[in-house]
Amino acid sequence: MSRSKPVRLGVNVLASGRHDAAWKKIPNPETVSTDIDAFVRIAKVAERGRLDALFLADGPGGLVEEAFHRPWRALEPVSLLAALSQVTDHIGLVATTSTIFGHPYAVARQIATLDHISKGRAAWNIITSQNKVALDAYGVETGFGQEERYRRATEFAEIVTGLWDSVPQEAVVADAERHVFVDPERLRPIHVRGTHFSSSGCLSAPVGPQGRPVIFQAGQSADSKAFGARWADALFTGQRMIEGGKQFYADVKSLALANGRDPSQLLVMPGLFPIVGGTEAEAQRRKDELDALLDHAFLKEELATHLGIQPEDLKLDEPLPYERIAASSSEPIASRWVKKQIVSEALAHGYTTRQSLFSNITGGHRIVVGAPEQVASDILTWVDENASDGFNLNIDIQTSGLEDIVDHVIPILQRAGRFRTEYTGRTLRENLGLQPFFAAGLDSEPLLRTGTDN
Repeated sequence: MSRSKPVRLGVNVLASGRHDAAWKKIPNPETVSTDIDAFVRIAKVAERGRLDALFLADGPGGLVEEAFHRPWRALEPVSLLAALSQVTDHIGLVATTSTIFGHPYAVARQIATLDHISKGRAAWNIITSQNKVALDAYGVETGFGQEERYRRATEFAEIVTGLWDSVPQEAVVADAERHVFVDPERLRPIHVRGTHFSSSGCLSAPVGPQGRPVIFQAGQSADSKAFGARWADALFTGQRMIEGGKQFYADVKSLALANGRDPSQLLVMPGLFPIVGGTEAEAQRRKDELDALLDHAFLKEELATHLGIQPEDLKLDEPLPYERIAASSSEPIASRWVKKQIVSEALAHGYTTRQSLFSNITGGHRIVVGAPEQVASDILTWVDENASDGFNLNIDIQTSGLEDIVDHVIPILQRAGRFRTEYTGRTLRENLGLQPFFAAGLDSEPLLRTGTDN
């Protein structure tokens, strides 16, 4: 490696690919969402490319809107990653679960189990999102406001991380002469009585090979940044413009420092949607062919919703109606950040409405279209200008798009000394350049808290 910081790369796994028309280009699309062989193929290509992690995004609840238009995330992520751990040896396994629903003990046990099964490759991606489908599925009549969601998330993370630390390996003494297998004096039981969650005792699984599993956190709001800077090892975010990326990067690194943390131990990995061809023109043709297969009427409605206007306000071959957008405040709360990103990107690039329509408005992440050298250059620019530490890659069509990255883009990064040629670590923490996280010694206090202060 050169003295410049190494690039971190994960892949956001969708069985057919990120492009909403990818399923129209693959065989047997009706079964791909539950086809373990499809996921195995993705995992093996990603590991061949020495990528850091397989990232399984997820949303709690049943059939979300996405399912009516494309293959969706049908399988429970921890179970799926446990299966993939058995056909891979090095790549990290990032499972998404919510802090809104369920109980932290169950999540702590799931992720700790995955960490042991994978020999130290597990990560937990924390989300705080909620939607009507999830609320209905869990029988919750009303959702939670922003402040309350992050209070719940804080209590949830406190309990999960406390439980991960509760059974140190040195507590498992297996002392045959004393007839003691686990020494109770060496345990670190927690006792939390919170407003939203409570838990006492120890986890059933001992501390894993990397200490605490890696924690990812998704989001970009002020509350999300503050939460991530306290709890996360890596942030999955969605900046589409480099200036916004640099500001986000600076903000969260400063917040990490304010929390007494080493900022280098908090990675920033935005989503990136690369479409690769032998030349830029070839890559653009690949994108255009996929875009032609999209449901344009549906996308127009989606774009109008994000912008808080009506579909008839959008003229495809004209600029976005900026004055009407600025005057509107009717967009859903969840779309406000997306609206800002779409408008900023359109203004910066001089996009027509049609170009904005095909800029991954449903996935939300920035698209870069070009030859391998252009994609590699884009990645390095963001990393070198402190807009990211790497990216979570969204692949247009699986597995051909991932193979283009592995076979043509990654070798350029490797030749530049910016990406590994072999896995050097045993655990996900090591491969991400993160220090092992083990709780303080047995003389320190375990987690004991009663009350509402976080």
